[in-house]
Amino acid sequence: MIIVIVGYGRVGSRTARVLREEGHDVTVVDNDEKKVDRALDEGFEAIFGDGGTESVLKSADIEAADAVGGLTGDPNINFAACMLGKEFGCRSVMRISEDYRQEIYERYADDVDEIVYPERLGAAGAKTALLGGDFNALGDLTDQLRLTTVSIPEGAPIVGEHVASIDLGADGRVYAHGREREPMTIPLPGTVVEPGDQLALLTERDALDRVRAQLLG
Repeated sequence: MIIVIVGYGRVGSRTARVLREEGHDVTVVDNDEKKVDRALDEGFEAIFGDGGTESVLKSADIEAADAVGGLTGDPNINFAACMLGKEFGCRSVMRISEDYRQEIYERYADDVDEIVYPERLGAAGAKTALLGGDFNALGDLTDQLRLTTVSIPEGAPIVGEHVASIDLGADGRVYAHGREREPMTIPLPGTVVEPGDQLALLTERDALDRVRAQLLG
């Protein structure tokens, strides 16, 4: 995929690196010359300017991009970048702070494809959102064990089940659960899986396909 990242701070830089490691083409946009220079030094295509303006995004070849991530600390720039990206057919992912009021969240959420909270998801969550995936292997703990998150879609076999009753057998276990717009926590005994929920899993590395089939169908 071709992806434009607006903002090369803590979240944007980590997200860009993860995407590049997985073989995606990444262009960075930032209005801080030092950050642009850093991105260039790290081997990225980088454009200096306001990522919320069409001319700057066109310089970043937004017309050829598959996705745009507004990952700066300024929600106004992020929102503008996402709206411009959508005009060119891009998937749009917007970063906001977790302390935004509900009505502000809903105003943004209606217009972009996905909102990410770096305080909760970090770069791995932003990367997954940009790729549009629902099953994300975050990283290896050992040669055999892997940390994984999964988004539960409508119609998944486990919708309606208690989280505590999900039995992955020897393939792994569920260790955290989160509702949409809420942080992941250890699930209470009565917590029932709903569409849109997030599950965090500890799985055997060679069992990911089996686990995915069991959870998602």
